Amino acid sequence: MTFTLSDLEKRIAERVHTDAAESYTRSLIDKGIAHCAKKMGEEAFETAIAAVQEDKGRFVSESADLVYHLIVLMQARGVTLAEVETELEKRTAQSGHAEKASRKNG
Repeated sequence: MTFTLSDLEKRIAERVHTDAAESYTRSLIDKGIAHCAKKMGEEAFETAIAAVQEDKGRFVSESADLVYHLIVLMQARGVTLAEVETELEKRTAQSGHAEKASRKNG
């Protein structure tokens, strides 16, 4: 059996309904969106550093932390993986350069 991002999203959604003393996920959500965003940003930085300065194993580990914290932040904001997948699907209709140029924020 393969563990998927959808599995992770479901697990995070389930943990939101547990006690914060028992669930790190719940404790993050309870601290609010700004805290979740800060944690995700920290993990993004650590992942970037690991990509450049660490071995593959460390990079994989930091990438897992980043994905987890991103999905926690998405949960806090009420955004699903399906919504992100839909957005990514729209972007595949044209080249990456054309898609990026078409965005309002460039």
